[in-house]
This record gives sequence, C-alpha cells and structure tokens, in this order.
Amino acid sequence: MTLSRRGLLKLTASSIGATSLAAMGFSPKKALAEVRAFKLAHTSETRNTCPYCSVGCGVIMYGLGDRSKNARTEIVHIEGDADHPVNRGTLCPKGAGLLDFVKSPNRLRWVEYRAPGSDHWERRDWGWALDRIARLMKDDRDKNFVAKSPSGLAVNRWLTCGFLAASASSNESGYFTQKVLRALGMTAIDNQARV
Repeated sequence: MTLSRRGLLKLTASSIGATSLAAMGFSPKKALAEVRAFKLAHTSETRNTCPYCSVGCGVIMYGLGDRSKNARTEIVHIEGDADHPVNRGTLCPKGAGLLDFVKSPNRLRWVEYRAPGSDHWERRDWGWALDRIARLMKDDRDKNFVAKSPSGLAVNRWLTCGFLAASASSNESGYFTQKVLRALGMTAIDNQARV
C-alpha cells in the first residue's frame, strides 16, 4: 500500500488528536501512569550474611508475615545491604539468586538418616542428629586420641576426625570454632571457601 502525502497528513493529525485526548484523560482505560503499590511496603527487614563464600556480603531479607506466635514469615525479596562495609549493596550472581536458594523445592528442611546397610532414608529430628554426632565424635576421640608422641612429648592429637568450617561466619565465630576444635585435639580443620 502506498501512502500519499495527503494520507500521511491525515494519519499524523489523527494520531496526534488521539494521543492528546488520551493524555487529557479521555482514555477508555485507566491512565497508564497509575501509581502501583510498593511491593515491600508491608514487609519486615532482616539483615543477614550471604552463605555462599568467605567474602561475607551483607544482605537484607524482606519477609511477609505478622510475626505473631505460630505464624511463619515468608521471604519475598532479598537484596544487597548498602550499609554493609564489605559489599556496599552489591551481590555476585550467586548472592543475587539467594531467593531461589531459599525457595528451592530441593532444599533439605529436616535431617535425613540412612542406617548402615539400609536402602532408604529416614526422617529424624535435630535433637536426635546432634546427640548422634556428639556420641560418634566422643567414641572416636576416646578410641584414637594420641596423648604423647613416641618420644614421650605431650601432643594431644585427634587425627582420625576432621572439621569443615563455615566460611560465612564472623571472625568471632571462627575464633571460637578453632579454639573448641583445637581443645578437642583435632588438627584437620578446613574452610568452606576453598572447597
């Protein structure tokens, strides 16, 4: 279809007239510049640390819920904390995807235990799991603790057990973890950031 000069002028004039009427409020629908409600208006803020690496970036988690007893708050948005001295509000791609990590259907929310020789997993509670870990550690330490070297020097070592520390912990938590594990005689301690 060819457009003549007169047709172009008619098209331009009708377009200007239609947009002018819409701009003056004669639009059949609501105005396009309608103010939307801020999606975080009724949320509560919680500051936390990103769990992924040893950088320790600060994040702000926004949760919906009235915080009443027996009510579960749902996290709806996570962003970098602009007031945090480490990241100043920026996040790497893994940190920016924290909401997917929190809402993942594959995320474990309870303890799963598979007994030796069993072919299936059983759901257990945290109290049982922590008691079992403590008992196994105590039994192994009692069995394999080395108090003195062959030359008679006191070494107090527990060489058959290791510990993988969390990289997103604070300096105080890391110091406390090292002190407790060294007091037990454990020498194989590593940090998650290198994994």
